[in-house]
Amino acid sequence: MSITLKGDKEIENIPSVKRKSLRINLNDNIYGTFAEIGAGQETVRNFFRAGGASGTIAKAMSAYDKDFSDAVYGIESDNRYVTEARLKRMLEHEIELIEDRLSRNKHPEKLFFSYANTVATIDFAKKFKGHGWVGVKFQLDPLEGYNEIILHIRFKQTDARLQQETLGVLGVNLIYGAFYMNDRPKELLKSFYDNLDSDQIEIDMINFSGPRFMYVDNRLMSLQLVKNGMTDAVMFGADGNNLLPAQVLYKKNILALRGSFRPVTKVNVDMLEKAQEMFLNEKTVDKDKTHVIFEITLSNLRAHGDINERDFLDRAELLCSLGHNVMITNFQEYYKLVEYFSEFTKKRMALAMGVYNLIQIFDEKYYRHLSGGILEAFGKLFFKDLKVYLYPLKDQETGDIITSETLKVHPRMKELYKFFKYNGKMLDIKDYDPKILDIFSRNVLQMIAEGKEGWEEKIPEKVAEIIKDHRLFGYSKRRFSKDN
Repeated sequence: MSITLKGDKEIENIPSVKRKSLRINLNDNIYGTFAEIGAGQETVRNFFRAGGASGTIAKAMSAYDKDFSDAVYGIESDNRYVTEARLKRMLEHEIELIEDRLSRNKHPEKLFFSYANTVATIDFAKKFKGHGWVGVKFQLDPLEGYNEIILHIRFKQTDARLQQETLGVLGVNLIYGAFYMNDRPKELLKSFYDNLDSDQIEIDMINFSGPRFMYVDNRLMSLQLVKNGMTDAVMFGADGNNLLPAQVLYKKNILALRGSFRPVTKVNVDMLEKAQEMFLNEKTVDKDKTHVIFEITLSNLRAHGDINERDFLDRAELLCSLGHNVMITNFQEYYKLVEYFSEFTKKRMALAMGVYNLIQIFDEKYYRHLSGGILEAFGKLFFKDLKVYLYPLKDQETGDIITSETLKVHPRMKELYKFFKYNGKMLDIKDYDPKILDIFSRNVLQMIAEGKEGWEEKIPEKVAEIIKDHRLFGYSKRRFSKDN
């Protein structure tokens, strides 16, 4: 990889932390402030050590005392300090100060920036490894508005000093990428791990904004986090903006529906609605603290080869239109998904699934990597406060309706199946719509691609309208008009 910028020498391969810091320092136009809370001034220290920092650093500060921090940045409504809201307030405050105190007439070519982080490193008992918010607000043209990159990190190391050093490297990578790689956001994202290992830090949320990132779809950036192994799960909301899973799911009841959603069909919607009714009728479920999630696995996105970003965005567009949060995960097995949810909540959780998915759960080949095999997986899956709501399957040859009562599993799995079936962990969705059991996403997708009539009747009306309006999944109005 080679990177060039007018007035700078070419840097080949991955530059070191010192080289990145020095390149920033030697650029006469880049000038800004550093505000770091919670792990020392680890990022700015790299710029001081590199040399030539006087032309880059306007100010470096650490408002550690809470009262002092509140006096500088104001008081948050939730009285918390390691939050996205706090980070944004820090970035905005520091930019306002530098704009107010430096004359544009005197410094017409200056590109101002503010870098900030607010983190909590590992606690003394080492039960909580720590996390934090990191961001940069910056200009690429003095006459343009500011751009912003904000990300959330989770520390993996078990030593506070090592976490501080890791944060310092990440900060340098972020500032360097903002100024020198902003036109290649995917490469910029990967560069966050320059001079770092994946077992040091996890990045589980990122958002780009500003005039230079108008073309960036943050959902695609979320996908890149999972695809690159930077995290195992990401989430975005109905508005398309990325969300922090830990923040959304904390102490919540969770109902998840896994699928390909290519496209969303009436079966998906019926399954979700009926499962939600059953879930909310549970005594331990609080309606106001319940989150419904559509989940797509990375392996599903790769089912037809390399990930097709257009196809991913088509699915995301439809799921967002239904008003629920969407998760992309690297959890092929259900027990891993439940374990992930359990990091954030001890409340009751539920999975809505079809019979076919349940059959896969009882397939031993998915658990050969576990020393305890399928028994270990089921222990992890059902040890939690979990319910499975099962949607029936219509046998396309016989017309029989398959439920948990009539499902046949491998003889070796029969007793295990009975155990989990009759202890109340699995419940059949009985109030389903029998008229839609012949609908399958793959058939609907083929009808759309081939320009056949009748596909609209198999999916929600709103979804059909979006497919037509946005020409999703290869839909062509001209082809339908010509053929029909």
